[in-house]
Amino acid sequence: MLDRRSKAALAAQGRLDHGPPVAVIDIGSNSVRLVVYEGVTRSPTPLFNEKVLAGLGREVATKGLLAADTVEKALGALKRFRALCDTMRVEHLWVLATAASRDAKNGKEFIAQAERICRTRIDVISGKREAQLTALGVVSGIHRPDGIVGDLGGGSLELVDVRGSHMKSGTTLPLGGLALLDRSGKSIKKAEDIVLDALADTRQLKAGRRRSFYAVGGTWRSLARLHMWQVGYPLHVMHGYVLKAKEALEFCRLVRRVHPDTLSQIEVVAAARRPLLPYAALVLEHIIRKANPTDVVFSALGVREGLLFSLLDAEERRQDALIAAAQDLNVLRSRSPEHGEELVAWTDRFMKSSGLDETAEERRLRHAACLLADIGWRAHPDYRGEQSLNVIAHANFLGIDHPGRAFLALAVFFRHVGMTLDEELSPRIRELASARMLDRARVLGAALRVAYLVSASQPGVLPRAPLKVERQRLVLRLEGKCAALDGERLTSRLKQLARLIGREPMVIAGPS
Repeated sequence: MLDRRSKAALAAQGRLDHGPPVAVIDIGSNSVRLVVYEGVTRSPTPLFNEKVLAGLGREVATKGLLAADTVEKALGALKRFRALCDTMRVEHLWVLATAASRDAKNGKEFIAQAERICRTRIDVISGKREAQLTALGVVSGIHRPDGIVGDLGGGSLELVDVRGSHMKSGTTLPLGGLALLDRSGKSIKKAEDIVLDALADTRQLKAGRRRSFYAVGGTWRSLARLHMWQVGYPLHVMHGYVLKAKEALEFCRLVRRVHPDTLSQIEVVAAARRPLLPYAALVLEHIIRKANPTDVVFSALGVREGLLFSLLDAEERRQDALIAAAQDLNVLRSRSPEHGEELVAWTDRFMKSSGLDETAEERRLRHAACLLADIGWRAHPDYRGEQSLNVIAHANFLGIDHPGRAFLALAVFFRHVGMTLDEELSPRIRELASARMLDRARVLGAALRVAYLVSASQPGVLPRAPLKVERQRLVLRLEGKCAALDGERLTSRLKQLARLIGREPMVIAGPS
């Protein structure tokens, strides 16, 4: 069978053509991680992701050295990672090393060995550079961030003020989980004294009042995952998970008071991370007390993604990460990517005339939903709504919060199943959407049902079938050859949309 297929046919059709993959290895104080990406893009997609908890920073604070067993474990991980990069034909590999490697007396020796294994230069970045890259990671993954970014690693904590795409100078503090464990002699009380002393004059936190605190780092993500499972949160997506400051503070106090293994749902946290949870909770608790933010937003993006973002040109950086990701999925999964783009303009005209007010954020979410509206077409008709909802709700999207994910998923769900089959929809995803967002998802879903019945997912039709509210009537004009597309089923769907916005439907078929 294979000999009858051309080379082109054997190429992976589920990937975008960005050329050979690229990779970043992050040699941190606690973990060594490899992430291979599809390419350097505004919305980079990981092809492969693996970490090893080597614990390089375990004894650096007190002994000043990388322990022999941790070095052996880290070098073993790097050998595997280099082999994986070769197997995947990675064209560019960037390797970063952070606090443990730069602070240890034998750090240079370790880096020399690591460079021989990786066959490339390793960038041992300063604390200031680490803070900057972390901030860039948050800028790349959070739509218009405004607050203080904190990256808690094994050896250090980096803090930097971010507003939109603008960053102030960052600072680094020796408050990583392993460093605290080491310096305090595993005493949470002594660790608290160390934290209070380090944060006492930290000017970055003084600007955090009534803004967000963006939490980056594996142990803080583990803390968030534990909270997510304890409260039965309906969406298991870490990026963009938000806790109000008061709730985060109360949870941190709980986690640092008790032994981690006694906590409910602790099995969702890797065993190697559990001893660090009280120290991560302690640091976050006192950051909240000092900065007084409105909420804590957990970011899955940090130094690695910040590095990739720094490689983009100015125009690419200005692109909307959510729209870029939706465009990519539109290309990969829709019957006609061009039709998805036409839907954006078609619904723009409809919304402008409808009398429904729409914020800038709601508009960008609607645009993303239009691009994603046809990604489930290959599924069985009875399951297109459900499968589309699951793909969108759990997709590797950037630049969107969890209520936004719910809106996108619900709008495309309604586009497939209609407005009256709520029993098919799990109530869990609706918990994330406000009443307004649920209503807008229904309206957009109903509009998309009209559009797809008119166009049959083909490009070039919607520009000749405008939908507008005219004199209190919802008018669908079928111009020229499109007049023949009129029919009972189309009229029924138009009536459904008209009821949702309180208008009378009308189809006008004939010359424009």
